[in-house]
Amino acid sequence: MRKNQLLTIVFTCLLSFVAYPPLHAQTNQMLGNWTTVDDKTGEKRSIVNIYRASDGLYYGKITKMLIGPKDAKCTECKGEDHNAKLEGLIIIRGMQEEKGELRGGKVLDPESGKFYYGKIYLKDGKLVLRGSLDKLGALGRNQTWLRAK
Repeated sequence: MRKNQLLTIVFTCLLSFVAYPPLHAQTNQMLGNWTTVDDKTGEKRSIVNIYRASDGLYYGKITKMLIGPKDAKCTECKGEDHNAKLEGLIIIRGMQEEKGELRGGKVLDPESGKFYYGKIYLKDGKLVLRGSLDKLGALGRNQTWLRAK
């Protein structure tokens, strides 16, 4: 009887790994280039590359501006980002993988120069970035980004 119970437990565990892919697999799908879309106008604005750095955290850098001058700068940003070129600017900083999402870091809005708490997840093959004033994400808004071609 014990042998059958042990086999059942082992089989159930193996089946659960097959039925539910690891959460980091979903996080890996977030890596790469994404076309940002303005949540108010629907206009495609830039290409952002999301990557995992050597510190194990996730970041996102603007690699190409799709609108405006190519040498546009972050005039509203503070500190070392003040007047930094938008192309090359890291706007997603220090995110950690948590239950198939990226959380815990900050998101920079280059238009206002303000940082927000961030959360990133996938929904229907699109990337959803939520920027909020509070850590829980109650006071904020979403942007849905498309996989860049």
